[in-house]
Amino acid sequence: MPAAKPAVLALEDGSIFRGRAFGADATVAGECVFNTSMTGYQEILTDPSYFGQIVTMTAVQIGNYGVNDEDTEANAPKCTGFVVRELSPVVSNWRSRLSVDAYLKQYGIPGISEVDTRALTKKLRVDGAMKCCLSTLPLSDADAVQRARAGRDMAGSDYVRDVTCRAPYIWRADDPANHNAAYFPVGTTMNAPGIPEKKFRVAAFDYGAKHSIFRKLVLHGFEVQVFPATATAEQVREQKPDAVFLSNGPGDPAALPYIHKTVTDLLPEFPMFGICLGHQMLTHALGGSTFKLKFGHRGGNQPVKNVETGKVSITAQNHGFATDPKSIEARGAKVTEINLNDQTVEGLRHTSLPVFSVQYHPEAAPGPNDADPLFVDFYRMVEARKAGKI
Repeated sequence: MPAAKPAVLALEDGSIFRGRAFGADATVAGECVFNTSMTGYQEILTDPSYFGQIVTMTAVQIGNYGVNDEDTEANAPKCTGFVVRELSPVVSNWRSRLSVDAYLKQYGIPGISEVDTRALTKKLRVDGAMKCCLSTLPLSDADAVQRARAGRDMAGSDYVRDVTCRAPYIWRADDPANHNAAYFPVGTTMNAPGIPEKKFRVAAFDYGAKHSIFRKLVLHGFEVQVFPATATAEQVREQKPDAVFLSNGPGDPAALPYIHKTVTDLLPEFPMFGICLGHQMLTHALGGSTFKLKFGHRGGNQPVKNVETGKVSITAQNHGFATDPKSIEARGAKVTEINLNDQTVEGLRHTSLPVFSVQYHPEAAPGPNDADPLFVDFYRMVEARKAGKI
């Protein structure tokens, strides 16, 4: 068995964490964040919202069920680096095709294991998410700290252009490339039982969308036409959609004025549903503002309360920015949901237009399914609009 290779994780405050290298031989810089999910590391690795970030998993052991071809949220891992306490020496699952080590190596992403992730997570909670450098190559501590400090700030960064699709396309549930056993059992077709026969066409903006969101939209009665983040309002109008969807994505929501304008232009014309970054795009389109959270919400155990119904849901989340509630009070919108951990905004609804959004991930991949009915709500809202009832 070959000797373990050393690796280093350096934070911009000078903190050093040493461990064992896995994945690719590389030196990278990014924002260091943590995720509290117990499972779903493959979905996390491939979530485009993690672009530009080095993700620390708080679960003790990662990699025991390997990596498969069905559970990806993008066509390749999108995070910049990966930090774990223990990388499982055994990969055991009938769907597994690669180990995490081999998977990251294939795509040039470095990882570090044997790190005290409890200490690292506590530091990020106390001091906030910060820039870092992860290296699986020979690199001095001083050089690693310097590279961390020279890294790109998340605040002010437009990472959406790096992960959005390049041209419009139709998402097809029966395309083998889009197949996922968790949502589409073997033999499922576009007209399978359980999928509404009457379909509405939704123009879905890809700001770094997870594939599971498109799968959920299809299962809940939508034909999904995906548009790049740079698409204009006129390009969307030309396709005559029944509704507009705003997806999740990475980076600073305030750094995307071209998206703010497009959403503002489309607001009066179409029913609209936004998730995560899409929620923040709606905030800015309404003239509101967002701010950076200290360490963000990332994991599958975030409690959210609907202030209109009193219902509490456990949700999956991945975001580092939030809506300023005061900024939308006079903008025709109202806060509908709050995070019970820190009372930040988790949902909003326009008071006169068929428009709503949530900060969390109702498609929950990975995570609980408490918020799945939001896709039904979206369908019913579009149906009511088409019937002239709203």
